[in-house]
Amino acid sequence: MFRPSGSSVLRHATACAAAAALILTLASCSPADPSGPTPEGSAPAAGQTPTPSDAGPALVPDGTAEDNLPLFSAVTAQVWSSESRGSGRAYVDALIAAGFDRAAMQVTQDVTTVGNPVESLQFSVRWGEADCLIGQVGPSTGEPVTAVLPQLAEGRCLVGTTRAIDW
Repeated sequence: MFRPSGSSVLRHATACAAAAALILTLASCSPADPSGPTPEGSAPAAGQTPTPSDAGPALVPDGTAEDNLPLFSAVTAQVWSSESRGSGRAYVDALIAAGFDRAAMQVTQDVTTVGNPVESLQFSVRWGEADCLIGQVGPSTGEPVTAVLPQLAEGRCLVGTTRAIDW
């Protein structure tokens, strides 16, 4: 039987506490406006290009991150309701199709180092010089969580290692 050393248990507990703190932070920052997008939002699906006739929120290129949160949330909800809900690429592709800038995005891994689906998948779009649109989905979050949070050092939005968006 494997018995972890005290230091590996401490590292695991610290990592779990940090993940829980991030989840709580994102959940507490979710929009409270009941008129905001719902999972039934009508954002374009991955691979579709939004058109002016699409009902629902639209990209506001000259707007703030808050102005663009409704579209970001609607796209997140649309992908979450699809069979691609566990694919970081699906969120990135759908956000690009909705008009967000690929070069400003970050996404975490879809699978753990041992090949299991992650409990929490995060993706972001850096907006301007100070803000980030951040999404978090996965079994550990229940429903999708989206928020506008301040940028981290060096213009990053997500903590830790992210995967290259090179497709």
